[in-house]
Amino acid sequence: MTFVVRGLAVTQGVAIGRAVVVASSRVDVAHYFIESAQVNDEIRRVKLARDAVTQELQRLQQGLNQPSKKETHGELHAMLDVHLMLLQDEALIEGVKHWIRDRLYNADWALTTQLEIVVRQFDEMDDEYLRERKADLEQVVEKILRVMQGHTPVVIHGSDSKRGSNDAPLVLVAHDLSPADMLQFRHGVFRGFVTDVGGKTSHTAIVARSMGIPAVVGARSASHLIRQDDWVIIDGDAGVVIASPSPIILEEYGYKQRQGQLERSRLSRLRYTPSVTLDGQRVTLMANIEQPEDAGLALESGAVGIGLFRSEFLFMGRQAKGLSPLPSEEEQFVAYRQAVEGLNGLPLTIRTVDIGADKPLERQSKEEQHLNPALGLRAIRWSLSEPAMFLTQLRAILRAAALGKVRLLIPMLSSAFEITQTLALVKKAQKQLDALGAVYGPVEMGAMIEVPAAALSLPLFLKYFDFLSIGTNDLIQYTLAIDRADETVAEFYDPLHPAVLQLIRATILAGQAVGKEVSVCGEMAGDATMTRLLLGMGLRSFSMHPAQLLAVKQEVIRSDTSLLDPWANEVLASDYPAKLL
Repeated sequence: MTFVVRGLAVTQGVAIGRAVVVASSRVDVAHYFIESAQVNDEIRRVKLARDAVTQELQRLQQGLNQPSKKETHGELHAMLDVHLMLLQDEALIEGVKHWIRDRLYNADWALTTQLEIVVRQFDEMDDEYLRERKADLEQVVEKILRVMQGHTPVVIHGSDSKRGSNDAPLVLVAHDLSPADMLQFRHGVFRGFVTDVGGKTSHTAIVARSMGIPAVVGARSASHLIRQDDWVIIDGDAGVVIASPSPIILEEYGYKQRQGQLERSRLSRLRYTPSVTLDGQRVTLMANIEQPEDAGLALESGAVGIGLFRSEFLFMGRQAKGLSPLPSEEEQFVAYRQAVEGLNGLPLTIRTVDIGADKPLERQSKEEQHLNPALGLRAIRWSLSEPAMFLTQLRAILRAAALGKVRLLIPMLSSAFEITQTLALVKKAQKQLDALGAVYGPVEMGAMIEVPAAALSLPLFLKYFDFLSIGTNDLIQYTLAIDRADETVAEFYDPLHPAVLQLIRATILAGQAVGKEVSVCGEMAGDATMTRLLLGMGLRSFSMHPAQLLAVKQEVIRSDTSLLDPWANEVLASDYPAKLL
């Protein structure tokens, strides 16, 4: 019987295949007391299992660094880093030791008991992103338990998968998936996946977006309702999963799937087509990247430069790799140089470290974690509070600028004080390089407009900076007082809210008035349904994930901005702009 399960749409596209169901990822645990003489042996069991899991993840991470794996994006590295970091968390192991030594619990019982204590702490956190890290901890503990019990991995590997009759395509239906499990998708074993849990900021969602796999997460009881080997349709556009579809539904979605494949093939022909509107307006389409090796891949998608290099990825996940807490000047210089060289003379925009909110550093203590980290010591605030760290990054960026066109982008500025402090430190970094006799180049200075205070102080920003970049993700959440990672208020997170559109339009017009570039680098830039509106508002520079670029380019070359301008004014004047799109 056909039935439908609804969840959260993560990646566009349609996947059709036989279900490989992992109904529950939980491991059965025996509960018994041990003798005092067995304490050390039980503790040793936990440590050996932890070490085995660590080695497995490190092996997977090394595989990502091979030249043939360059298609994997930086998010996956970061996710494995999170799991490795959790494995090295002494608080978890010390808690397990307590239950073994003081209560004489067997090792498995002690590990799950400590897990429940830590999970409750995660559940009490206000931040959605941090709450979702609970799933990472559960996955790590599960892996340790499986090693202790001699179980085989839950997720089917490419060499083990039985394709079934007629070599049918497979889709995975699971309670949850870990980053290590997700690596199997690189080999094309599964065409898509469905999970019971997860949000739009969960690791599975992030990996799906970066790898272009049709997926639906947060589908509640999908793994219990869908049976092994059922035919399943995953509609990544609508966030719908159809189990045991009728022949007519299968035929309909098969057609939709083929159309999607044809559309992607057709879009690829636009890669080298100039991004010019019908009325001759040239539009700059750039890419956002997380790792230096992504620069060359961005050019292959048709980008004419990098509008946002998220440098914070160089600062994250270092503890699990046994590295120093912060990257050195030389380490950063090598990364920036690699990105510059990969662009073959095209511009590279490096955003200074944007640590905080949903991207905390391991070195931050619990005392440094706040109830609302989005309003805490993050981005430029943190950089200015750590001038030695900031100067190290600035020197590395300035040195890389001697090798190509580099632009420096400062996140979350909101006041004249922060602006002057930042510019003073840039000058200080230049003087330090002069004193060392080091070669460095000029950089264009840019500011992110992602705080309403900045959008309402545009003359001040345009006085000091060469260009502006609108970070729509944060601008929306700060304007509307909505945590963009909190699904309970997701319905209020509205890019088309009149106040948001007015701030964006004001920023674009202010830049045009003085002849300075204004770009958008948030999610709105990569949303093809927003392209015409942004063009009508006067935007001529977009930066987005490389996978989104060709769809946006298609909208650009089909648009006539002379017709879009009056329509955009009508949208901006409306109390309900969504109804006009």
